[in-house]
Amino acid sequence: MMKNIGSAIPLFLGVFAFCALSKAAEAPVPEPFRGYDETSKRVVNYDVLSDLLSATVLEVESSNRTFASPPPTITGTRLKAKLTETSNEGNRFFFEAFRDNEQGQKFLREIQVSLEQLPSQTPLDTFSRDEQLAYWLNLYNVTVLNQIVAEYPKRSLRNLVRGKHSIFSKKLLTIAGIPLSLNDIQFTILAQNYDHNPLIIYGLYQGVVGGPSIRRSAFYGGDVWYALEQNAYEFINSNRGTRSYGPGTFRVSGLYDYNREFFPSFETDLEEHLLQYLKGDEREHLQSAADLQANIYDWTVTDMGGTEHRVGGSLANNPSALIDSYKSNHKSIFGGFRTATLEVIWKKDKPREELDPDTDFGAVPVEGAGVEGIQLDPATSPD
Repeated sequence: MMKNIGSAIPLFLGVFAFCALSKAAEAPVPEPFRGYDETSKRVVNYDVLSDLLSATVLEVESSNRTFASPPPTITGTRLKAKLTETSNEGNRFFFEAFRDNEQGQKFLREIQVSLEQLPSQTPLDTFSRDEQLAYWLNLYNVTVLNQIVAEYPKRSLRNLVRGKHSIFSKKLLTIAGIPLSLNDIQFTILAQNYDHNPLIIYGLYQGVVGGPSIRRSAFYGGDVWYALEQNAYEFINSNRGTRSYGPGTFRVSGLYDYNREFFPSFETDLEEHLLQYLKGDEREHLQSAADLQANIYDWTVTDMGGTEHRVGGSLANNPSALIDSYKSNHKSIFGGFRTATLEVIWKKDKPREELDPDTDFGAVPVEGAGVEGIQLDPATSPD
């Protein structure tokens, strides 16, 4: 069925996004980032980044499609929480731990520097395509984290992540001697090198609740596509990603409008993509909808609650206690004996079972599954 495509993006944001994407689409991939070696056994050991994320990311349960519940009354406080359908969704990063924490900020910056320097030490064309993909995703996400840490506490990141002066449009990085913006990575390097595969967008952390979740582990070349499918499944089956509002109208995240380059025939390609992962009533509603609107947004920073009293569930009831529970982990990370450097190693051959969307998605949840119906691969890093 043909659908009427709508968007609620403010005009200046929409025009900027269109211009940015058009320019990025025309730009060729810089020569140092074109080649690859599928026979290569070189891999990057991201364990230092995984350790950091494991200690600083709170993994939130998959969405149950309900609104957040009102919090209990707290005597003596005048703070009010804004209830939204996305308030309790998406993983959270412990930005509070980095505020006024020079050692923690330095550690995070050093990880980014180590990532930036890697291609100058070991050219990317000596790695496989999957290993390169993991590299770009990790570099992108660490850079976003550093940019938000520098601005924190800021509750709404709308002006930081969209618009003319967005952090994504600035040339923040220099890789193999080439200045790059995060948009260059997303819309030029990743889009062209990976045939505009829409799964890419789920690995690009935006810093806001309305975007894909940040993971509790770095991406690794050995299972990067598996990890991206996990993120896609979680996002699409959440109020951040899709939502049906009565017969005839189906809403999706504004993230899809921003990433139109990954959906050349926007209506057809987006619906086909969503139906690969969408479950429940929303699946039928999408198929029967006449109006598809890409206008779901939540620009709230994905912190633990330091910029607001979050509503409902474990995120909101006691943010201070939640923050305190993480402090012991941070002492080991920011204690001064860890070095924020990465190393290139030689991988061992270790076959793994591939994910089958036809049978694995929507299956009966199993113990230890981070996404409903998906058994997590315990080997997220090379031996």
